[in-house]
Amino acid sequence: MLKLAVLVSGGGTNLQAIIDAIADGRITNARIETVISNNPGAYALKRAEKAGITASCISPKEYAKREDFHQALLQALLLAKVDLVVLAGCLVVIPEQIVQAFEHRIINIHPSLIPSFCGKDYYGLKVHEGVLDRGVKVTGATVHFVDAGTDTGPIILQKAVRVEASDTPETLQRRVMEEAEWVIMPKAIDLIANNKIQVTGGKVVEI
Repeated sequence: MLKLAVLVSGGGTNLQAIIDAIADGRITNARIETVISNNPGAYALKRAEKAGITASCISPKEYAKREDFHQALLQALLLAKVDLVVLAGCLVVIPEQIVQAFEHRIINIHPSLIPSFCGKDYYGLKVHEGVLDRGVKVTGATVHFVDAGTDTGPIILQKAVRVEASDTPETLQRRVMEEAEWVIMPKAIDLIANNKIQVTGGKVVEI
C-alpha cells in the first residue's frame, strides 16, 4: 500500500480529486497518510479533516529561518513514513534536501503543457494569463516528478485542453482543472502505486 503525503496551500481541489479517486477505485493500492499545508487558513485542511485524514499546518512564518521550516517539513514527512509526496496546489518551493530524500518520489501537477508556460513566476492564474496573452489554441496540464529545478523533472502524464476565444484566466483555469488536472493526477498516482512506471535516462516510461 503506497502511503501518500499531500502538500497543499489553498482550496484543495486537487486533494479532493485524489480523495474521490481513492474512494471510487480509480486509484488503487494507495492511501493518503497525511495532508500538510503551509497556510493555516487553507480550506484543504478542512477537506482532509472531513475525510478523516490526518492534517497539519507547518508554516514558514513559525520559524526564524527558512532552513528551520524546511527541516520541520522534512521531519514531518519522514515521521509519517510516506512513500510518495504529492504537491497538489502547493506554493512552497521544495528545498534540495527534501528532493534528495525523496528522489523520484515527489510529484507535482502544473496547469500547462510543460515546457510551455512553466518555471519561475508561472503559477496559479499567471499560467492561464500567459496562455491567453500568447494566443495559443491548446493548453493543458502536466504531472511530473520534482527535481532540483522548477518544473524540470521527468514528465509522467500530460493532457491537452482547448482554449476558447471567450476564455478568461478564471474560466480557463477551471476547465484545465476539470478536464486535465483532476484526471491525470489520480492516474499518475495509480500508475506509481502499482509499479507501472520507471524513470530511465531522465524520462518516464511505462512498464
